[in-house]
Amino acid sequence: MHIPDNYLSPATCAVLGAAMVPVWTLSARRVRSGLPRAKMPLLGIGAAFSFLVMMFNVPLPGGTTGHAVGAVLVAALLGPWAACIAVSVALLIQALLFGDGGVLAFGANCFNMAFVMPFLGSFAYRFLKDRLRGGRGELVALGVAAYLALDTAAFCAAVEFGLQPALARDAAGLPLYCPYPLAVSVPAMMIPHLLVAGFVEVLFTVGVFAFLKRVSPGSLHEGAKTRIPAVYGLVALLAGLSPIGLLASGTAWGEWGAGEIKGIVTAGRPLGFVPAGMRTGFSLEALFPDYAMPGLSEWLGYVLSAVAGVALLVIAFKLAGLLWKSEPGKV
Repeated sequence: MHIPDNYLSPATCAVLGAAMVPVWTLSARRVRSGLPRAKMPLLGIGAAFSFLVMMFNVPLPGGTTGHAVGAVLVAALLGPWAACIAVSVALLIQALLFGDGGVLAFGANCFNMAFVMPFLGSFAYRFLKDRLRGGRGELVALGVAAYLALDTAAFCAAVEFGLQPALARDAAGLPLYCPYPLAVSVPAMMIPHLLVAGFVEVLFTVGVFAFLKRVSPGSLHEGAKTRIPAVYGLVALLAGLSPIGLLASGTAWGEWGAGEIKGIVTAGRPLGFVPAGMRTGFSLEALFPDYAMPGLSEWLGYVLSAVAGVALLVIAFKLAGLLWKSEPGKV
């Protein structure tokens, strides 16, 4: 679901980026004024959970791959405003350091995964939780919210892809950016997410939430004991297991490079051309593209990338906790 650069027109990127500015601004204010300083490290841990789960690619129908996002998990732990900040920072590190998601498309990716997912998921979770009593009801509510939120975010990405052929064409009438219309992009994105990726999101969200509720209830409820070592232990375990994501072969739909897209077969025939905007558009060489590190095996590079990403996120939010003045309350 990480939209690369040059799949969306500059105008589309600008509109979605501009739409996120007030969201980020308000989210930062709400976190700064409402999140207790003692919980700032949990914000970094939430960002780390999101960063790590997005490294666990799973095979999807049609020969593509996908992943969970974890935005609803963070929203359930700390609220949607905090989740927006946490997931946005995770996406920024992925784009700049690892080339996972575009730099120009950063606003679009945040709109889908750091805005739509946590806010819709939080609303659905709270709505269902009030009607499903007990511990099991809470987990059912969280699972349904996670499934709904991921699939809605995937639909938003599909629409953003599918609108491009109508928004930007060259003199010959060929699409300048994503060449697939809504009739192709929506089913190509939605069928695999509805059938597989949505349930992966449910398993991760409910599984981690249940784990935290059992071993570190203070992560969920004020006044309860928070066992940070147990939480960090789970983060370390996920980082160590991250190379499992390498087992899924293929590329996520809509994330092909300019050199690949010409030969991608859709509706029984290859595309046959490279859109001009993709061929000559913006390009930023990431420091560790595809989570690989020079001179290291693919698996070791993946683990070290996971560790580096988690360390950056935890340190960044710890520093934020030292710099920001916060007051007790809820986000």
